[in-house]
Amino acid sequence: MCGCATRSEAATRPEPAQARDGLSLRVEDMTCGHCAATVKREIESYSPGATAEVDLASKIVTVRGVPDLAAIEAVVASAGYTPSRLQPV
Repeated sequence: MCGCATRSEAATRPEPAQARDGLSLRVEDMTCGHCAATVKREIESYSPGATAEVDLASKIVTVRGVPDLAAIEAVVASAGYTPSRLQPV
């Protein structure tokens, strides 16, 4: 996890449902552009052909090209971050 930022308040907007053509998860301790780039790089390195889109404002990562959400959670956790599954709204 990046040490360059402090924890921020959780977003107050509702969480999106699972992405239609990808997997989504929240990474609450992703606090800056460096964190977002690290998460994106680790996911895309794990599975060639996968793409990760990071929305830092909502702390949501959407991954396409990897069908296993548990594997993506493990990759994010091994990079030092705490992923959590989104709850459908």
